[in-house]
Amino acid sequence: MHHYLGHATDELTRLKALMTAKEICQQPNAWRKTSASIVACQTALQAFMAPLLAKRDLRIIMTGAGTSAFIGDALAPTLNQISGKRIDSVATTDLVSNPYQYLSENVPTLLVSFGRSGNSPESLAAVALANQCLSECYHLVLTCNAAGQLYQQSIDNPRAFALLMPEETHDKSFAMTSSFSSMMLSALLILSADYNSTQRAERICRSSEDLIPEFNSKISKIAVQKFDRVIYLGSGGLQGLAQESALKLLELTAGQVVASYDSPLGFRHGPKSIVNSSTLIIVYISNHPYTRKFDLDLLQELRRDNVAAKIIAITAQQDEIVAEGDFWLVDDMATATDAELLFPYALFAQMYAFHRSLALEQNSR
Repeated sequence: MHHYLGHATDELTRLKALMTAKEICQQPNAWRKTSASIVACQTALQAFMAPLLAKRDLRIIMTGAGTSAFIGDALAPTLNQISGKRIDSVATTDLVSNPYQYLSENVPTLLVSFGRSGNSPESLAAVALANQCLSECYHLVLTCNAAGQLYQQSIDNPRAFALLMPEETHDKSFAMTSSFSSMMLSALLILSADYNSTQRAERICRSSEDLIPEFNSKISKIAVQKFDRVIYLGSGGLQGLAQESALKLLELTAGQVVASYDSPLGFRHGPKSIVNSSTLIIVYISNHPYTRKFDLDLLQELRRDNVAAKIIAITAQQDEIVAEGDFWLVDDMATATDAELLFPYALFAQMYAFHRSLALEQNSR
């Protein structure tokens, strides 16, 4: 009998939580398949992307709704840095309601659309509006559903390239997990023109595989503690992950746990007022030496305040400051970029939301 996240399949079926647990655990293998699919079509990808990236005034917009939108939030800071292009993250829900503001610049634009099903009205409307508002618009579609309208309408479009994620990432559970991370990995590799880097993906996969049983054991213990408020903090792209982490907890606990997010620096300017004696704070620590100083400074401040019930630093580098309190170490990622840390860090948020929902007797599906 298979076990996922410490529970047998028959128990998970009874709890109506099997698909969520399975889809969380399948992610490292899904990432391997995602990386392999990019390698397999790298010639076609390069033929599509190279002329676009050669345009000096190219604008790239990453878009989606909800969790799909947060992929762009998590990746945009890194991709802006390494691509030399202007890359914006704008949710489809904003593009559709305010196209005259977000699509006002008539410059060559690549719209990168993320969609688990590829059938959401906002995703389809965002594509149509971009074509309507912009004279030179191209589309990169990253989706998990071959039957989805977003994928189907891109197949014969010479200005579009559509890439399917592995079939199993078309998540059956309510909350997006493997769909989110697989689309995020594909965007990271493609938009950084890293079409053939299986080693990069493999390092992320190996670290995450080792992490799941280790973190799961710890998470199952803290998930039964009655934290009424959970705050996720992260800098740069890790703030985008913090936003997704908060949403995952809200979704799987049906709003029974107040979940919020911010950047470590931004948290000081008012939002820290939410912290009380029943608050759990998770700080995603950057690997970048400059940004890390700010993350650790806020971590020390929160520990000195001694108000929150528990503070956990998620980090890939161990140092004296981190070790002064509770920290969970991601092994073999000490030299990883923050974009690469998104993947193992996301596992924490997904597993915590899953176990917290079980503790609250919520149907995580």
